[in-house]
Amino acid sequence: MAQLPDLTDLAQPGTEIALRVTPKASRNRIERGEDGALRVYVTVVPEDGKANVAVQKLLAKAMGLARSRLTLVRGQTARDKVFRVE
Repeated sequence: MAQLPDLTDLAQPGTEIALRVTPKASRNRIERGEDGALRVYVTVVPEDGKANVAVQKLLAKAMGLARSRLTLVRGQTARDKVFRVE
């Protein structure tokens, strides 16, 4: 599996993390642009919330948090999502 970027700087309670998701990608990965924008690629299909769960798991792993500490605030059915650290 590819190395995930270190996102521990975002692991502060109350932080809102905006990102763009690409489902059905060839592999799971997170890219952080030069402007700090996050793009998350997951291999699962966007049906029944499966992609949201995959994004949540990948983001939590990169941040060194439990998955339950991340809450999807906006974008349940959109590519642009906002997660909050609880």
